[in-house]
Amino acid sequence: MGDEHLPPWAIASLVGLLSLLFFRRLFHYYSSSHRRKLKLPPSPTALPILGHLHLLAPLPHQALHRLSTRLGPLMHLRLGSVPCVVASDAGTAQEFLRTHELSFSDRPGSISISCLTYGGADFSFAPYGDYWTFMKKLCMSELLGGRTLEQLRPVRREEIGRFLGTLRERADRGEEVDLGSELKKLTNNVICRMAMGRRCSGTDGEAEQARKLVEETAELSGGFNAADFIWFFRGLDLQGFRKRSEDVNRRFDSMMEGILREKEEARRKNMGEETTFTATDGDGDAKDLVDLLLDIAENEDATIRLTRDNIKAFVLDIFAAGTDSSAITTEWAMAELINHPAILHRAREEIDTVVGRSRLVDESDVPNLPYLQAVVKETLRLHPAGPLNVRQSTRDCRVGGYDVPAGTRLFVNTWAIGRDPAQWAEPLQFRPERFGEGGDGAGVDVRGQHFRLLPFGSGRRVCPGASLALHVVQGALAAMVQCFEWKVEGGRVDMAEGAGLTLPRARPLFCQPVARLDPLPVAVGRD
Repeated sequence: MGDEHLPPWAIASLVGLLSLLFFRRLFHYYSSSHRRKLKLPPSPTALPILGHLHLLAPLPHQALHRLSTRLGPLMHLRLGSVPCVVASDAGTAQEFLRTHELSFSDRPGSISISCLTYGGADFSFAPYGDYWTFMKKLCMSELLGGRTLEQLRPVRREEIGRFLGTLRERADRGEEVDLGSELKKLTNNVICRMAMGRRCSGTDGEAEQARKLVEETAELSGGFNAADFIWFFRGLDLQGFRKRSEDVNRRFDSMMEGILREKEEARRKNMGEETTFTATDGDGDAKDLVDLLLDIAENEDATIRLTRDNIKAFVLDIFAAGTDSSAITTEWAMAELINHPAILHRAREEIDTVVGRSRLVDESDVPNLPYLQAVVKETLRLHPAGPLNVRQSTRDCRVGGYDVPAGTRLFVNTWAIGRDPAQWAEPLQFRPERFGEGGDGAGVDVRGQHFRLLPFGSGRRVCPGASLALHVVQGALAAMVQCFEWKVEGGRVDMAEGAGLTLPRARPLFCQPVARLDPLPVAVGRD
């Protein structure tokens, strides 16, 4: 092995060459900036090559918040060779995402995302343009619109019933449960059935494969790849991200091709039936999202024809965005409720009063459960599933009196905005009452219109799956509160955050469910 190492002179020459190339590029960048007399936002001291990358450890959203307390709500950073700006308060976020929204309507890609999404055939990372506009309209009207979500509500209700059955079995045996793991199974099964008409749990190989693919996609999409930030690494794959992403894409493609072939064969058998844009099939049963996408792809009057890769990439979007984020938000909400028994008691009392104990709480009950909704809002304020909302500028603009050149990456620190003492009274306290009448958060919604809560982004790029996520989180949380008491070792949950794209907990939430209703209430249809 020793013979394979480069000799010292070769290493020194390589480092010297790379340094020379880097400083030439850096000189050109700053010379151009000075010639144009750019006034950039405040910035901390940078290192050669790395820029400010070293300042983002261990958790980027927390590190950026600490920097903002020293430099202000608008900062300029250089992450490797990528110029960035950071918005850390509601006013600055509003200026970027509303006043200059058209300049920041793109999302930055990465090597992994390109590989996973068939070269950018998906919706989430598609550049702002005709295809993205077409897909956004379809999401709002058909794929993730109110009618489709309502038609698929029995699917979510059935999966929550299965989830509660698992918890009841553990309660009967007096066992602890890894709540986060069970919630991920729940959300994955909900997404599987809504997207493809089948569950993703069980003993079959396809089910386990789907679950692993979702986990690997989240890891690769949110992981740090030096080749995405340091320009002279871009042609290399030192960390193996490209190789791993291509492998995940091959396995996902194989699974999706099998599903699409089954769908197409079933459609050929029913060629005599007219294909229409509806959330139900000929027998009145709910269509899944793949069925709807195939309907749209076959519509010759559509302004844009969806390709096979578009369909597969969209399904990947739904899995990647919908599984972890909903499960993690529900897990954080339960952790907060366990640590605040008075709030848990009040939420349970509201459910008992509105729903009773003879039937299971349903999504249709949620509009009559304002305190439960406030608990979810407060969870999203303190623990947003996306702590950093990332965009990419496509044109030069001026924000807060500073120049922001085209090609600059924008980080909106939603985690910091949710904890900003200038916006919230007692910002570090878990206090759902703030969203009630007379509270400092009264009337604030979670879809980013007020820029004080941005868990789903804002404006044109707001997450189209926000309604689905709220249905799943509120439905699962209400059922757990209604049906079980919860015990944890030591009586209190550790609330430390972990590293990841979707703000996971640092340590799993192990707790013991104790049935408070015997038998479990029956799920009564409310269709």
